[in-house]
Amino acid sequence: MQILDGKRVSTKLKDEAQKEVTQLKSAGITPGLAVILVGDDPASHIYVNMKQKTCEDVGIYSIVHKMPDDISEEKIIETIQMMNKNPNIDGILVQLPLPPHIDEERVIGSIDPNKDVDGFHPCNVGRLSLGMDCFAPCTPLGVMRLLKEYDIELKGLDACVVGASNIVGKPMMNLILNEFATVDICHIHTKDLSSHTKRADIIFVGVGKINLITEDMVKDGAIIIDIGINKNSEGKTVGDVDFENVSKKCSYITPVPGGVGPMTIAMLINNTIKAAKKRGK
Repeated sequence: MQILDGKRVSTKLKDEAQKEVTQLKSAGITPGLAVILVGDDPASHIYVNMKQKTCEDVGIYSIVHKMPDDISEEKIIETIQMMNKNPNIDGILVQLPLPPHIDEERVIGSIDPNKDVDGFHPCNVGRLSLGMDCFAPCTPLGVMRLLKEYDIELKGLDACVVGASNIVGKPMMNLILNEFATVDICHIHTKDLSSHTKRADIIFVGVGKINLITEDMVKDGAIIIDIGINKNSEGKTVGDVDFENVSKKCSYITPVPGGVGPMTIAMLINNTIKAAKKRGK
């Protein structure tokens, strides 16, 4: 069994990003990322602070628009439209979730697709499903980059994606399908989950349920990609996979923390640099 070390790979990617940003700056382009943060959700604030710090580390200009929980939908969209027109902003990110009175689809749809570094705009979602160049969501994209680092080829593999969210499951399905894996996608209404996971060469799981994937649900030598993030009764961060027991059977596995998580922010930086390069052209 080999650990897929996302922390190590993300550090390598950040070093590479720093060099790319330096080259862009020498050409007169400073990549810029703008984040909209609504409300006081502690987890959202932690994520945004991590993103901002990483931007600073690699030399990307970043700005956070903090808005009160009772902000109107129109005010958020006005701010996004302002950033759409700002030539110094290459990437726009709206930190989710938004308060219940805000229509997330409408807000995300107001972002210029060329600045949609989170990959959630319908235009980028459609291009991803067609296998076209686009901005893909950062977590699934980070998984793909992690697999590439370890020379894991998906072509011809039987893959099982557990979880069908718009942020992780569906884009994950499209990314691995574009690599010619045979994809089985499961969700809350799947009748017999283990019948799908048992025959998979590689399992991607991200639903937010502790120990959802157990040893008896995995075949020998399978590759396990745990995208889940949970807190157990002891307050420890764990994934969706029973790591201790499943790791005895698999060939590769991502730990939680230290697996997919660090790759997400690395891919946000990657997407922002990609957008800045397009501005350069």
